[in-house]
Amino acid sequence: MADMQTETKKPKQAKGDAPKGGPKAEGKQAKGKAPAQAKGDGEPKAKAPREPSDYKARLRTQYDESIRRELREKFAYKNPMQVPVITKVVLNMGIGEGVADRKKVENAANDLTLIAGQKAVITKSRKSIATYKLRDGQAIGCKVTLRKTRMYDFLDRLVSIALPRIRDFRGLNPKSFDGRGNYSLGIKEHIVFPEIDFDKVTDSWGLDITVCTTARNDDEARALLAAFNFPFRQ
Repeated sequence: MADMQTETKKPKQAKGDAPKGGPKAEGKQAKGKAPAQAKGDGEPKAKAPREPSDYKARLRTQYDESIRRELREKFAYKNPMQVPVITKVVLNMGIGEGVADRKKVENAANDLTLIAGQKAVITKSRKSIATYKLRDGQAIGCKVTLRKTRMYDFLDRLVSIALPRIRDFRGLNPKSFDGRGNYSLGIKEHIVFPEIDFDKVTDSWGLDITVCTTARNDDEARALLAAFNFPFRQ
């Protein structure tokens, strides 16, 4: 009997040879979470943040490479941050006929969205005017504000394509500055932009364009816009 008992007894296992609890512990580990794997072993990787586009507007490149240096030499700026730069371009379209027909305002907003490449915002009246049958909060026009890349792309199309297509165009008025470096111009027909299909347009509206700069006076702003090939009258 002593020999049988000695045969049934199992030697104690050293620590670390097997998990405590025998096969039950092994089963618990199988049911639980799998051990973390090293990166690259097949786990789905988290999506990386979208990197900014490498596209750079042609006018922006021209400004960085040549225009900034020319203006600094012309006005003898001591600090490079004094060199004026275009900050934004505001497009505004007033639709007086929108008082009677809301659909015309929506059509104008769609056309302005095509021209600017950015969603146009419908503007509404702030007060009621009985003479014009205008009520408070009624849609009367649309606008859009462009900055950075879209702003430079729009100015490029404006100077290179749209302005030469204006009938009897004799140049821009060099006196349309507000004294703080901002320039405004008006276009009688928005159909001069190539984005507008002339065959599908039912009405033609005017377009006001305001170019805002950091120039301290009109002379600096005029020199900046002239460097961007704005065709001012002599």
